[in-house]
Amino acid sequence: MRRILPKRGGWLLLFAAVFATLFAAACGGDDDDTPASTAAGGATTASGAATKPVTIGFLYVGAVDDGGYNQAAYQGQLAVEKLPNVKVIKAENVPESAEAERVMEQMIQQGATIIFPTSFGHLDPAIKVGEKYPNVTFLHQGGLKTSKNVGTYFGASWEANYLAGIAAGKVTKTNKLGYVVAFPISQTLLNINAFELGAKSVNPAVTTTVIFTATWCDPAKIAESVKSLKDQGVDVLNQHQDCPGAGIQAAEKAGMFSVGYHVDDSKLAPNGWLTAATWDWTKLFVDLVNQVRDGTYKVSQVRQSMADGVVKLAPFGKAVPKDVQDLVLATQKKILSGELEIFAGPVKDQGGTEKIKAGAKQPPVTELETMNYLVEGVIGKIPQ
Repeated sequence: MRRILPKRGGWLLLFAAVFATLFAAACGGDDDDTPASTAAGGATTASGAATKPVTIGFLYVGAVDDGGYNQAAYQGQLAVEKLPNVKVIKAENVPESAEAERVMEQMIQQGATIIFPTSFGHLDPAIKVGEKYPNVTFLHQGGLKTSKNVGTYFGASWEANYLAGIAAGKVTKTNKLGYVVAFPISQTLLNINAFELGAKSVNPAVTTTVIFTATWCDPAKIAESVKSLKDQGVDVLNQHQDCPGAGIQAAEKAGMFSVGYHVDDSKLAPNGWLTAATWDWTKLFVDLVNQVRDGTYKVSQVRQSMADGVVKLAPFGKAVPKDVQDLVLATQKKILSGELEIFAGPVKDQGGTEKIKAGAKQPPVTELETMNYLVEGVIGKIPQ
């Protein structure tokens, strides 16, 4: 076959085209305003802005495989790591003290411009470090206050605990429920109260006995608390602990029913598992990071609910009869639609005083997060 070569003019045009392409590519590689990821695949944030490299720090008060609070937050970190041009720095077992300040400053020295302090007691250290580094954005989990560059986020776990309370109120044989709690912060009080209100909505005789451990994760204390509750006739356990696995296992061994928290730990209680209020931080974490990167983030107290998907009800265990499952799911639909407001009045405290007046609608989340009382039917005192 005879090869047809271009005429002289064609050679010149071909050479010019190739040279122009190579020249453009070389210039593009030196342009600081065009990130490599955009040139390669057009990586952008949700708003369409091109992504630039960013380093993000995550602080955990415990281990990320604790089967609870820290593990749930870590799943959110893994989702963030999938974003383009992201480098993540992780620190586990960071105390809620000046040590948290040191860890955050170290992360900033390594280039972090976004930091997730994920434990409640990391808030004040974050605000203090934030004053020194105004160009760093801090996204704190559960905080009740903000500063110029420290915002917070959390979810209405009490909605799922109300539903778990319905299951507990239906399956209990003794009408005595128990709750092992770390500290008496507003989020834990909301969970306890919602659990009791859910249980009482289907079983007016039910009570919830509370034990405060004064620690986020101490398996020995948790197990000891479960034994104490069992000795008092409690046959359903719920918890607000970072590592609920120890309590679930202790309850299973004692022949009790159990409600989990943070993640699905049903494998730990094949006989007594009911359900759990669980977290799914993946979408929210990614959304917050993208907002910071594209400049649309505004410091605020972000609060989401079951309707947003950040709080979910774990699958039921075999200990929950089908009719009870159907009742819980029907109630969940009412919560999602807004037909049911868990803390609509009347809501009375342990002394019978109306804290939310009869006929009053459920207060806004900001007001609920000032809750400092336990409702009627809860046995135990708030530590001072």
